[in-house]
Amino acid sequence: MPAGVRLEFDTDARGFGWDVEITGPGDVDVVIDGTLVRRAPTVHVDGLPAGRKRVRVWLPQSSHVSLGALDVRGDVAPVPEGPRWIAYGSSITQCRLAAGPSETWPALVATALGWSLRCLGFAGECHLDPAVARFIRDTEADVISLCVGVNIHGAASFSARTLGPALEGFVRTIREGHPDTPILLTTPLYAPEREQQPNALGLTLADVRAEVAAAAPDLPVVDGTSILGPADAGLLDDGLHPGAEGYRLIADRLRPHLAALLPDPEGLHP
Repeated sequence: MPAGVRLEFDTDARGFGWDVEITGPGDVDVVIDGTLVRRAPTVHVDGLPAGRKRVRVWLPQSSHVSLGALDVRGDVAPVPEGPRWIAYGSSITQCRLAAGPSETWPALVATALGWSLRCLGFAGECHLDPAVARFIRDTEADVISLCVGVNIHGAASFSARTLGPALEGFVRTIREGHPDTPILLTTPLYAPEREQQPNALGLTLADVRAEVAAAAPDLPVVDGTSILGPADAGLLDDGLHPGAEGYRLIADRLRPHLAALLPDPEGLHP
């Protein structure tokens, strides 16, 4: 499920096609010079204006995809890479219910800031797995964000005794490869039915939020309820996952926090 995965190129082509086979529901978004021109399960675009244009093709964020031949009827050139951003989180970072793959909250933020996104949004996961920490440690990044806690509460994967040390160890592993890279930590967003509901280990979602914030005193921490809180509960599709409008709101509210991590990104990658 290629959340955040996209093909980008500069071209003078008047049309192109890509053999993409999607298993399950999902669309591909084709964005030309910042404008969405096609959202469909297939990639066939014709009638583009003359002249050079920047193409970005976003693969569906929650379907399995097989890729075949790409047919571009014109010159193709690579595009410059912006600051590299790793976004780690749960299904709320994968964003199954976004309007399309170019409108997940990480995609919207990356597009607005000109960043190169690597999305590690894992539905049902985000349990501070050491393998993920090592992957982030060993992957080039200029900025890293971690949205942690909602599935830890739901699966009762850590207790009040173990959650703090597990998160500290996760961050320390990342720091082995990124000693100076800005890292933003976001606590769980509001979920009305879970706020005061103890899980199998006795933690409410509010408890998990407090434990996550306390475990990383050296990181900037965003309270998830300031990103999507009680007043926004109507944007939740099932009491936990936002719908399309909710994801756009998350992008709007998280973007300033992320942008502040790289106030002057120019010159990172000459």
